[in-house]
Amino acid sequence: MTISKNILITGASGAIGAALAYEYAAAGSHLILHGRNEIRLEEIAKFCLTRGATVDIGVFDIADIPMLMAWIEAIDNEHPIDLVIANQGVNINIGPDARGELWAEADHLIDINLRATMAMMHALTPRMRRRKQGQIALISSLAAYFGLPMTPAYCASKAAVKAYGEALRGWLGPTGIGVTTVMPGYVASAMCDAMPGPKSYLWTAERAAKKIKKGIDTNKARVSFPFPLNLGTWFLSVLPPDVSIKILGWMGYRA
Repeated sequence: MTISKNILITGASGAIGAALAYEYAAAGSHLILHGRNEIRLEEIAKFCLTRGATVDIGVFDIADIPMLMAWIEAIDNEHPIDLVIANQGVNINIGPDARGELWAEADHLIDINLRATMAMMHALTPRMRRRKQGQIALISSLAAYFGLPMTPAYCASKAAVKAYGEALRGWLGPTGIGVTTVMPGYVASAMCDAMPGPKSYLWTAERAAKKIKKGIDTNKARVSFPFPLNLGTWFLSVLPPDVSIKILGWMGYRA
């Protein structure tokens, strides 16, 4: 694989995004970091500068698809992107009284978790194909294997990202572009804290970022962790659905 020089990371003001920025920050690397928290993003950028990287930041609503695509095209014109990590994401749940998700929130979640990811790929893949090189990493989730009763929209969005990443790898691989689908379990973060249910095998963001980077650098098709949670969630996807739902209930993942 080509060594990544120009690296775009979305969701960079979050726990995993920031940890990934720190992992890739080095002399000779140019980081393009997008996030919602400008103050936090500037702090991350300053730290990356101390490691020898150069940094650009972007702070805007990533659900604004025309703006997002125009921003990416402008960046790629100036700094042809070698690696893009689509890491942005939000989560919602059915509420403490199991009332159900609000449509406005679910609609916004799909815009951020799925549509923005697809829009970035539509903006970048023609350019990477012309260059016959590049690396793509899509951050899905172990929740993509089987939907959790408390977070239907989140699970649906991450299942779509998983399938999309697998399809992109099959399409783009022969053209010299690597695609890695990343499926983390629970990683310590504000979003994880807000998610209902047990947090089995919780990892730090730093540990997760090292695992993700290793998989991207070797162009692994899938990076999933931690074991044995990844194995357990995979089993949920192949068992009869009603059996899987009962197992989730026994484990504390219920409405």
